[in-house]
Amino acid sequence: MIKKIIRFLWRLTLFVSLIALLGLLLPKLFIQLYAIPRTHDVDEVPAVKVAIVFGAGLLRDGSAGPVLRDRVETAAQLYHQGKADKLLMSGDNRFVAYNEPEAMRQHALALGVPDEDIVLDYAGRRTYDTCYRAAAIFEVDTAIVVTQRFHLPRALFLCNALGVQADGVEANNTYFRKVSRLYWNLRELFATAQAVWDVFVTKPLPVLGNPEPIH
Repeated sequence: MIKKIIRFLWRLTLFVSLIALLGLLLPKLFIQLYAIPRTHDVDEVPAVKVAIVFGAGLLRDGSAGPVLRDRVETAAQLYHQGKADKLLMSGDNRFVAYNEPEAMRQHALALGVPDEDIVLDYAGRRTYDTCYRAAAIFEVDTAIVVTQRFHLPRALFLCNALGVQADGVEANNTYFRKVSRLYWNLRELFATAQAVWDVFVTKPLPVLGNPEPIH
């Protein structure tokens, strides 16, 4: 009797594990395929008014970390090549001492992007929020999204699902260690499943406010 119970529990555990694994892998596969025709090089991406730059970690001094600098540098390339007229820099600023958009702005200024062509979104706490607010607050309907390869498919899926017709450009100016890339890609499995759940099931509202259309 005990052996039968153990055998049943073992099979049940394997079944649940398989379902959970499929729940992570299938959304990832779908979104990776979705992103392929929407991903371009800087030279080839169609020109639009706005490029959206997604926040990432800061250094202890409050300046942009390597991942964030990489994204801003790619956005600056788009700007200087006439692929985007404005850069919407969206990141987390829930705390006084942590200001991703301002760190992005400072790096863009150092790269020669004029201040009047930089727009800051201080409530882009996650990718979903950035894409939602781009459409709802900044009234962006077409954009280039800028981020690294591991994150780009999810960013493209979310922006297109939330009202921004988006193409993407990979930020690849910096070489990152294999262990870092492995960690980011593993984390994306869970983040991608969450993105699909948010879009089709929970549909959460981010922090909103008065419209600030980008002209």
